[in-house]
Amino acid sequence: MWSARAWWCRPRNGRRLGDVGLVGQDPDVRFSLANERTFLAWIRTSLALLAGGVAVVQVVPEFSVPGARHVLGVPLIVLGTTVAATSYRRWVIVERAMRERRSLPVSGLPRLLAAGVALVSAAALIFVLVASRGAR
Repeated sequence: MWSARAWWCRPRNGRRLGDVGLVGQDPDVRFSLANERTFLAWIRTSLALLAGGVAVVQVVPEFSVPGARHVLGVPLIVLGTTVAATSYRRWVIVERAMRERRSLPVSGLPRLLAAGVALVSAAALIFVLVASRGAR
């Protein structure tokens, strides 16, 4: 059975996430710092998605379609939460791979993020077109 705790704490090799400094050799510090900057960029992205979702629900005027603000805002908040929750695990997996001199693993997070933002954008476009058609 899938467990959120197991997913968060144990990468595929079974080691705990906190053990990252205990494996392999220290990589070039520039690579570790680049990995950390990437992690922080994911965190900034998650905060922007969260802020955008809250703004859509709380600040944007009502669309002519009932519930449209929630249809746009809630997925942005969920996407921001997913990015934040996944970014630390991604940082650890990449750091471990560098320490063990392995190829860096591919992440599905950019694909998820692109698809989520594209879907919310398409929904926003539909709501704007419906609102402009009703204003005529």
